[in-house]
Amino acid sequence: RLGVSRTPLREALSRLAADGLVVQQSPRVTVVSDVDVDDIRALFELRRALEETAARLSAVRGDSAAFAALAEDFARSSLGGDAGRDAYYALIARYDAELDASVDNDYLTSALRTVRTHLVRVRRLARDIPERLVASVAEHRLIATAIAERDADLAAHATHV
Repeated sequence: RLGVSRTPLREALSRLAADGLVVQQSPRVTVVSDVDVDDIRALFELRRALEETAARLSAVRGDSAAFAALAEDFARSSLGGDAGRDAYYALIARYDAELDASVDNDYLTSALRTVRTHLVRVRRLARDIPERLVASVAEHRLIATAIAERDADLAAHATHV
């Protein structure tokens, strides 16, 4: 019906289930898992701990020029309309990729990616709250600037803002 054979579809659903993004209600019914307030709180607590460590490591190991460029891009970013929000999320993806590359720690990077996978659903809820997006731009700009300036303490502290 979908033009996809069953084996790749089963494998994809198994992976989504392993990541906690879907639950199997019966042998033939798989649905998207719920995200409640407690899940969101727990995800943000874990994200905060992981990103603080990543920010510290990036300030020591990262490419200062790359983070300075990211800080400038955050400063110039515009959140107007869908195109502006899409550009913002693309910039966040670039920031995350640079952070992951600079920590030079596969275990930390893997943990961050797992948390980000779950936070994508939460971000969709905040997508239409302009004040939250404006604050996020400022937070990411501060973190990127601190990393570029090799200020590990400020970079870690800025993840708490």
